[in-house]
Parts: sequence; structure tokens; C-alpha cells
Amino acid sequence: MSANAVPNLRSLPKAHLHVHLEGAMRPATLGELATRGGIPVPVVQKKFGTFADFQDLYVTAVRLLSSFDDLRRLVTEVVEDAAADGAVWIEPAIHLPHHARLGSCDQVLDVLISAGLAAQEATGVGVGWLITADRTVSPELAVEQAVVASRNSDRGVVAFGLANDESAAPPELFAEAFAIARAGGLIAAPHAGEHGGPDSVQQAVETLGADRIQHGVRAIEDDLLITRLVDDRICLDVCPTSNVALSVVAGYSDHPLSSLLARGVACTINADDPLLFGVGLLDEYRLCRDTLELDTTALAGCARTSIEHSGAPTELKTRSQRAIDRWLTEVPPETQ
Repeated sequence: MSANAVPNLRSLPKAHLHVHLEGAMRPATLGELATRGGIPVPVVQKKFGTFADFQDLYVTAVRLLSSFDDLRRLVTEVVEDAAADGAVWIEPAIHLPHHARLGSCDQVLDVLISAGLAAQEATGVGVGWLITADRTVSPELAVEQAVVASRNSDRGVVAFGLANDESAAPPELFAEAFAIARAGGLIAAPHAGEHGGPDSVQQAVETLGADRIQHGVRAIEDDLLITRLVDDRICLDVCPTSNVALSVVAGYSDHPLSSLLARGVACTINADDPLLFGVGLLDEYRLCRDTLELDTTALAGCARTSIEHSGAPTELKTRSQRAIDRWLTEVPPETQ
């Protein structure tokens, strides 16, 4: 590829490691489900005044999923969208109790795994599941979720997370749940360093044994923490559009992704909640190229990191890393 070529980012093999299943619903699907449910179609916006405003829309999307068929449709569409963005692997995050009215956590997970396998067969995109605990509910429920996740580690569950507002509860309350998940062979991938500062990241590493941090961008504020992340090869699953929309940073010119990469921190590029923020995985890569000014090498590096730090099978990882090598030398400029 010539130095002046604009890289075709759709054809860059990549994994999507920080994406919430319900938050990746298509706007058209949201509208259809809302109409069926007899409620006004929610207004999707790209900037939220508060985290609570964001949560309100997310919860609405969750509640509109009123059957297992709705869940199957959602999984199918999310994986199809990942394929359209050039992903070779996706790890949708799901808090199983959100769908307790449909059945037990095991029943819900069975439906998700089955739908994921069908979508994988149809699209060629590998699917692994990131089961999340919720900071706003009891740590005992988190332990239950970790047990469910661990006993399904041979069926496509690859990671365990901790989501929702960081101010709701400190990570140490969830140490037992993460110990169970790690013992079960799962990647530890809690949210931290979004609205919480670098101490949030530090605690996630020390208390939860984090392998990946969902967000983690506030780590840039602590030099010693940066050194720890680099030395221990702990990955940050970064979502630039989300960070701006939720006022984690004031604007794209303030976003620390390029600084984190320059200092050797392993980072991936992700969309978080495409429904709420109006961007998908490919959009985020293009934003990182056009607005954050990451060059081709940096973009390919983020894609490599996403494959390396995913829960994908070894064969998929090897094949994808080779495809990234080819992309760097063979792919033509994109035309759109």
C-alpha cells in the first residue's frame, strides 16, 4: 500500500470486543418493536446530558424484546452488521437477568448461543459471549452470573464483565464473581476508567484480575498505571464516540487513544452501543483514521490487538493475523 493511499477499512479483519447486545439493535428494529408494543418510537440521539439519560433509552430497548424470537432476531442482525463492517469475530455483552421475564438465565443463554451459532454459520463471523454482572445490583447475583458463564465456557461464553455506572459500587464487591469466572477460563473484562478515574482502572486490575478493560481511557491520567498496563499487556477496549457522547472527554481533540497507543498500551477500537450513538464498528475505525488521525499502521495494530485479546479460537486468530499482514500490503484504497 502506498504511503498516500486511503486504506479500505472494511476489508481490515477485526474483532468487536466492546458492544452491548441490546445497544446494538438496529434503529429500524427499535421502531418496529416500539410500534408493536404501542409506545412512541424512542428518539435516538448522539449526545446525552447524563448517564441516566443514556440508561433510559437502553432499558427501553431491553424491555421491547418480548420473546425469544425477538432475541434471535437481534442476535442475527447484530452479527450481520458485524460482518458488513468487516469483523471476523464479535463478543456481544449481555446481562442475562435483563430478560428474566422470558425464562431462566440458562434458558436465555441457550437461545443466545443457538442464535449466535446460526448467525456464525450464515455470515462467517465468529461469535463469543461476554456475560456481564451489573454494578447496581447485589454482588450475590454477580456470583450467580459468573457460575452460569463458567459452566458454559465450552459452549461459546468467553468472557465475564462488570457493567453500568462506575459510581454505583466499587469493584472489590465483585471479586468473588471474577475469581469464579477466571477459574472457569474466562477473560476478565470489566468496565472501568470511563466516568471513574484511573483509580477505577487500578482497582479493576488488582481486585478483579482484569485482562481487558472496557473503556479504561482515564488511565492516561496516571503514569504508573500506564506502565502497569503496558508491562502486564492489559488491553483497553476503547469506544471514542461513546466517550464523547457521554462526556468522558470534552471532544475528539481531547480523546487519549493516540496517546495511549504511543505509550505502548494495547487498545482496541469498538462501538459500545451503535443504537444509542449512531455509529458501528467500521464507523469507529474511520473516525479513528479521519478525526483522531491514526495512520494505517496504528489501525492495523488495533485490529491485531482485537484479535489477540479476543476469546476467538486459535485457528481463527492465526488466520486473521495473516489476513491483516496481507491487508497491509495488498488492499486497494477504499472508494467510499
